[in-house]
Amino acid sequence: MDIAQISQIFDGYGGLAIFLVVLLEYLNLPGFPAGVIMPLAGIYAAHGDVSLPVALGLSIMAGQIGCWCLYLVGRFGGSAVLSFYLSKFPKHRPILDRTLSLIRERGYVGLFFGLLTPVLRTLISIPAGMAKMPFVRYSVVCVLGVTVWNTVLLVLGYVLGHRIFEWLGV
Repeated sequence: MDIAQISQIFDGYGGLAIFLVVLLEYLNLPGFPAGVIMPLAGIYAAHGDVSLPVALGLSIMAGQIGCWCLYLVGRFGGSAVLSFYLSKFPKHRPILDRTLSLIRERGYVGLFFGLLTPVLRTLISIPAGMAKMPFVRYSVVCVLGVTVWNTVLLVLGYVLGHRIFEWLGV
C-alpha cells in the first residue's frame, strides 16, 4: 500500500480505519509500514477528522491487540509457527535470531527496546510468547513500548504534516 491508498482508507472510514490499519501493521502484514501509517494518522487528526487523543488511543489499542495476538501465536504455536514464517520470509532470520537473544539476555528491558526498533518491534511478541513471559508483565511492558512508538510517529505527523515523509525518507 502507498500513502495515497492509506489516506483514502482513512478518509473513507475515519477512526475505524486507524484502528484496523494499525492492527494489521502490528500483525506484521506486508504493505503496512508504520513509518507511513502512524504519521498519516497524525496528519488525519491534524485536519480535525479525529482528535489527536482519539487517534492515539485507537492506535495504542490496535497495537496492543496486535502484540497480544502475536504473543499468543508464539506461546501456543512456538517453533512450528516460526519455521513456517521463516520459510516465507527467510531474510528475517537474522532479525528473529537477534530478537530471541534480546529476550533471553535482557528480558523485559529487551522487550521494551525491541518494541522501539523497526521490523523487530512487530516480531518481538512471538519470541516473548515462546519464552512464556508472564502475560500481565508482558502486557505492561508492551503497552509502554507501543505508546512511545505510536505517540512519537503520530505527533510528528500531526505537527509536521506531509513534511514528515521527507524527514523519514519515505
